[in-house]
Amino acid sequence: MQIGIIGLPNSTKTTIFNALTRGQIETEAYSSGKLEIHTAMVDVPDPRVDILSKMFNPRKTTRAQVQYNDIAGLQRGIGEKGGLDGTLLNQIAQNDALLHVVRAFEDETVPHIEETVDPQRDLEILDTELILSDLAVVERRLERLQTARAKRISAPAERDAQLKEQTLLQRFKPHLENGLPLRDLELSDDEARLVKNLALTTIKPQLVVLNVGDRAITDPATIVRYDHKKTLLATLQGKLEMEIAQMSSEDARAFLAEYGITEAGLAKVIRLSYTLLGLQAFFTVGDDEVRAWTIPVGATAVDAAGAIHTDLARGFIRAEVIAYADLIASGSLAQARQRGLLRLEGKEYIVQDGDVISIRFNVS
Repeated sequence: MQIGIIGLPNSTKTTIFNALTRGQIETEAYSSGKLEIHTAMVDVPDPRVDILSKMFNPRKTTRAQVQYNDIAGLQRGIGEKGGLDGTLLNQIAQNDALLHVVRAFEDETVPHIEETVDPQRDLEILDTELILSDLAVVERRLERLQTARAKRISAPAERDAQLKEQTLLQRFKPHLENGLPLRDLELSDDEARLVKNLALTTIKPQLVVLNVGDRAITDPATIVRYDHKKTLLATLQGKLEMEIAQMSSEDARAFLAEYGITEAGLAKVIRLSYTLLGLQAFFTVGDDEVRAWTIPVGATAVDAAGAIHTDLARGFIRAEVIAYADLIASGSLAQARQRGLLRLEGKEYIVQDGDVISIRFNVS
């Protein structure tokens, strides 16, 4: 899973990146406006992995990971005159979701690019730029499709696909012209595949993070109104979370307890990201390795097998499954088996969050 962190200059985007990744990228009071990308892989915090690791004492414990990409260079005007620069557009397009950082606190030492702090305005500025960029992409693609159809040089099957894409883009165009992101539209799986390679930015799920500074504000609705589909909002005390990220695990837990913070920023953002993208975790366990895997909600047992290795999906016979809670209550796999809690499931079994799975397979 890749999540791109975006925001206007001096939105404290890099502060949030550091808070989420335990990074130490220098935060500047002034933004250069240049395209810069900072990338970090982060282990997904999941206490279930720790408990399973203690139970099995494996040689290796592997957590699921999220890649965060801090994307600089976004500011007012970037979406005009033909859309985003190709390099910047590609950097945004490769992400599964976007995390839009919006500044929601006053600080005289960090001047605001718009001179005043107004989260609603800032949210709408960057939204507008991305919508304008998507509109430019859609218009260019429509021109190419119309030209290709006029020349009739494509094979019949390709012409049929082009017609479907053209019809879909003609639906996109007025929606974007009305200043609305594409993620508000309901698309079928086939329609999503048609435009997958067009580098559209507003079609991506988005998590809006409001940096509230030193204020202990937990409800983003008290700061902005932002009602869009495939969109979630959260607040973070950015500087505080950045400081917590540099602490040891023990010190961080003590600090959170002292200040009554129930969930660290990293855990909160990843949890919301999983919800936003419709993802869940399952586990494989044993003496060699305890490992967390990420799959979509609704994935089948054979999908889970494929996430582990394509050979397991190809030679799938059965999946031996136990719910995480049942395994922990039993104390061991042997006890769970004696209690009849392990069950065999076929290819079409819908994996549940926290399932512990062993794949039986045969590849000749």
